[in-house]
This record gives sequence, C-alpha cells and structure tokens, in this order.
Amino acid sequence: MLRTVFLVVLLLASVVQVRADDAMKTDPDKYKVVLENERVRILEYRDKPGQKTKMHTHPDFVLQALAPFKRKLTLSNGKTMTREFKAGDIVWMNAQTHVGENIGETDTHVLITELKEPAAKKAGGK
Repeated sequence: MLRTVFLVVLLLASVVQVRADDAMKTDPDKYKVVLENERVRILEYRDKPGQKTKMHTHPDFVLQALAPFKRKLTLSNGKTMTREFKAGDIVWMNAQTHVGENIGETDTHVLITELKEPAAKKAGGK
C-alpha cells in the first residue's frame, strides 16, 4: 500500500513538473496568450535588458521579431548560444527547453506561434 501511494505521488510530481515547464506558468509576467485554438498557441513576449526567464519549454514554433533584440539562450543540456534579431525577422525553431536572457540594449518584443500538432512523419515511416 505504501509503495502504491509513493508511486502515485511520484507520478503526480512528474506531471506538475511538465506543466511547470510551460512558458505561461514559469514567466506569466513576460508572456501573454494572444490567440489559442486546437492547432496553435500564439504568445506575445516582452522583456527588458538584463531580464531572464526561468527554464521553460516550447514545442516547435515560429518566432516573429517585432523589435530588434539580442539574447542568450541556455539550453537544458547547458549549451549556450547568442541570437540577434532585427525587427521583421521570422524564424522557425524546433522544440526546445531553455532559459532566455536579454543581453542587448533594447526591449525584446516578439510573437511566438507554437504548434500543437506533432510533426508529420516522413515517407517510409522515418
């Protein structure tokens, strides 16, 4: 009986952790849902120089820069990368878990269109 209770608690803790990785849960002060339906969720994201997010996850997404900005991403495996965008840039990004930090001199302002549908399988089952 005690073992069953422990397993249920462990399972619930893992579900809570997955939900905590959602950007709207980790950084509600920076993200705002502007549209959501069964296929996509569009987030508006804003921050100021020096601000940093908590570790969070995005499914595959399209990022549209509404203003120029520079940021450092720290991925869940510890790898870091610096990205710089101009206003009007639109880029595809594969699903990822990261911390984002505004290391530039301008506010970040982007729209992020997250896909809810899984990627289509390639021909031949690959």
